[in-house]
Amino acid sequence: MLKLLAPAALLLLALLPGAPPAPTDTPAYTAAGDLIVPANYREWVYLTSGIDMSYAATGAASHHVFDNVFVNPASYRGFLATGTWPDKTTFILEVRGAEDPISINKRGHTQSTEVMGMEIHVKDRGTWSFYDRADGAATARLLPRPANCYACHEAHGAVDTTFVQFYPTLLPIATAKQTLSPAYLKDAATPAAASTPAK
Repeated sequence: MLKLLAPAALLLLALLPGAPPAPTDTPAYTAAGDLIVPANYREWVYLTSGIDMSYAATGAASHHVFDNVFVNPASYRGFLATGTWPDKTTFILEVRGAEDPISINKRGHTQSTEVMGMEIHVKDRGTWSFYDRADGAATARLLPRPANCYACHEAHGAVDTTFVQFYPTLLPIATAKQTLSPAYLKDAATPAAASTPAK
């Protein structure tokens, strides 16, 4: 009997006046139009980490960085079912420094505790937008077009202008559901040697 009452009691507690609101994973905005940075994004679905990634064929990075990518859970479940992103999808790209040596680690890199930067990619009302958070602020400002990120994602994104090609658990799903973009398929068909400038 107690097992049956427990869920009902939890529901009643959630409905009580003054109870803290349940976390949501849909985008929210200030009156000025800034995106409110989700406080619990590290509880979202982790997609991948990159290290020293760059889309420009330039020299080596002056310092090492990690990029960690998270997506809101509802949109992740939507992608698993359809191979594409539903409205209200929100990606968080969190940038952290790479450190070495730390503690007993003598080779390779670990991630810094400090978040060095954050970009947020949101699909709202069918339109993708980019937001930039500066210095740990609670809100992120819209990056208006023609910022380079829009053109790059539209020209190279594997699914719905997003870089699913870098998400190892999702690329096979998009491949199986045949939702890969013509732009990505064209990139994938181009030999890497042909797209990399000679040194």
